[in-house]
Amino acid sequence: MISTPSFSGEEQQVADIIEKFLNEQGIKTIRIKNNVVALTDHHSSELPTLLINSHMDTVKPSASYSFDPFNPFEENGRLYGLGSNDAGGAVVALIATFLEMHTEQLPFNLILAISAEEENGGVNGMRLLIPTLKELGFAPDMGIVGEPTQMQPAIAERGLVVLDCHTYGKPGHAARNEGANALYRAIDDINCLRNIIFERESEVLGPIKVTITGIQAGSTHNVIPDLCHWVADVRTTDAYTNVETIEILRNAVSEYTQLTPRSTHIQASVAHDESPLVVGARALGLTPFVSPTSSDMSQMHDIPTIKIGPGDSARSHSADEYIYLSEIKDAINLYPQIIRSIAKKFNKN
Repeated sequence: MISTPSFSGEEQQVADIIEKFLNEQGIKTIRIKNNVVALTDHHSSELPTLLINSHMDTVKPSASYSFDPFNPFEENGRLYGLGSNDAGGAVVALIATFLEMHTEQLPFNLILAISAEEENGGVNGMRLLIPTLKELGFAPDMGIVGEPTQMQPAIAERGLVVLDCHTYGKPGHAARNEGANALYRAIDDINCLRNIIFERESEVLGPIKVTITGIQAGSTHNVIPDLCHWVADVRTTDAYTNVETIEILRNAVSEYTQLTPRSTHIQASVAHDESPLVVGARALGLTPFVSPTSSDMSQMHDIPTIKIGPGDSARSHSADEYIYLSEIKDAINLYPQIIRSIAKKFNKN
């Protein structure tokens, strides 16, 4: 996998490798563009479904690599190469888990999905995969997302909305104090969003965070600007949907400002304490935490989902990426334990 470039949207060759390997193990697969889905032979529509997932795509390598990022090698217990940590380790550990457990009788169905376009949130990754699974009758009821978390369960992560904000004014000569300054109007609306307080607050994620990250106005010193463009980074929570959050922000600013979201698909995700996923993880002595990074959990925000996998997110997207071989081995051992612990919760119910 490391030797085969698999940038977001260009994963076909790696998807072929994964699909071929699973088929050689006697596993039935479904190919949805560059997403590979593995099914058990005893899937039942009467049971809930647990989706175990990680992604095969990578970012492009940093120019700071001291070696060929597509030439993997082992040294001092580490496997080096692009995508080894994010998220190749999780991919192979989840494949191994599915191979171990696909014939096991569980109180839920088990589906493996190795997805594409996670790194860029593309339309042909989980945004395509989840609705397609629903159409095919394989809708997941809960999920485990494999990402580098040092094998501790992330039970929540914030959503993200980036707003392009345009504030309008009226041009005039600066010396004559004519017109209506779009920059001044924008400052008022920026301060409004900086200080906004939402009525509801997430029990797990806390308040929604709005940060202004860019501003541009004016073309020459003696003309009152009639347009100011600014950018707001909004970290959303499960207290509101992204669409609801945008509407609240639109109502808060003046009539001179328009807020346009770049997308609304990165939703906040929270698995609550009573979820079998969280109960099962805690039963193994694992420590739930709130993740600072986003992932394909956002595409499963409407079902209980945890994010857990080998490696460390601090190594992701960095030069000379690596993962410890022991981390992969530990994940291959721990993933089945987590799934069986979740199953015990179901059996008790």
